[in-house]
Amino acid sequence: MAGNGQVVVTGMGAMTPVGADAPSSWSALLAGKSGVRLLDEEWAADLPVHVAAVLTEDPAALLPRTEARKLDRGQQLAVLTARQAWQDAGAPDVEPERLAVVIGTGTGGILTTLGQNAVFERSGARRLSPFAVPMLMPNGPAASVSMDLGAKGGARTPVSACASGAEALAMGQDLIRAGRADVVIAGGVEAALHPFTIAAFAQMKALSTASENPEAVSRPFDVARSGFVMGEGAGVMVLERAEWARARGARTYGALAGSAVSSSAHHITASDAEGQACAMEMALRDGGVSPQDIGVVHAHATSTESGDVAEADAIRRAIGGHAAVTATKSMTGHMFGASGAVGAMVSLLALAEGVVPATLNLEQQDPRVDLDVVRGASRTGRWSAALANSFGFGGHNVSLVFTK
Repeated sequence: MAGNGQVVVTGMGAMTPVGADAPSSWSALLAGKSGVRLLDEEWAADLPVHVAAVLTEDPAALLPRTEARKLDRGQQLAVLTARQAWQDAGAPDVEPERLAVVIGTGTGGILTTLGQNAVFERSGARRLSPFAVPMLMPNGPAASVSMDLGAKGGARTPVSACASGAEALAMGQDLIRAGRADVVIAGGVEAALHPFTIAAFAQMKALSTASENPEAVSRPFDVARSGFVMGEGAGVMVLERAEWARARGARTYGALAGSAVSSSAHHITASDAEGQACAMEMALRDGGVSPQDIGVVHAHATSTESGDVAEADAIRRAIGGHAAVTATKSMTGHMFGASGAVGAMVSLLALAEGVVPATLNLEQQDPRVDLDVVRGASRTGRWSAALANSFGFGGHNVSLVFTK
């Protein structure tokens, strides 16, 4: 089947530190609610970091026990949020061979890997779970969703650190444009809150060690920021070929008009404004949108000094300083592979509903961030296009352009 250039979004699903689904997460972001809390669990007592953004609900409790025990926490999230998005889209009646899945992740089933290694060290090989391998595979979330919803058009897994979820959406768009699918379930998941991962990120000085007021720790673009907060979550969208969606009478949130993936080829962890600007500029060209058309930007903005300043520079290079910028990691923390997909949802909902969430904890904006960052309260307006950025260690840069 010949390809078609327009791709629309017909469904959304999410589980985040501020909500158990997409509507509740969106409402919480508009209300300025933080999902960052003190880690008072015993396993966190000796860690240098004492806060994290934890899910509002345990995904295992939302699945039958026999199903949950065969899935890593990230896979549980993928299945649940894909079901949400699928129902939100009206459960499209699509041929299985024309239905594809693309779910990105930064770390795969790392909780299973670390947990099963502890079992091995403590009790030996015979005590390992027979489900350990399928639970730890990075492609496990995509595979689990494909089996759950009967998708036979391919189950793909981009693993590009914190850009994984956004790259999954770009890949889904490509599949539809190439005529290889009519519908794609795409997004990102991450469940990596563990003493080892927290300690590892702390060792590289990426995480904030502040804990006196947990909800105020994540503060993108603020002069008092001190590092990012680890979070967990998932975001999934249903993408459809526009003609196919219209033919079935589907309700749409808007269009994924353009996307671009670039690699900075600069440094394994350092941010690079040039590579980020390149991704934004390519995404604009791909979507046929001018810089002046962009009214909203969902920034990657993790709350690190170097990352925030580099992205601010990149945004000004690519589109200027006129757009309303928001950074919702101030409330959700950094959900790694899920962040790009959730940020994409925020961008599209901002267009659809005419409101942009404020960036929490932005009390004194870094003067090097010469942007119109929404602060204090959500901002209403009428915009025709939005840009969502997502960047990852390794120099992975992804930008997505949404239109009404």
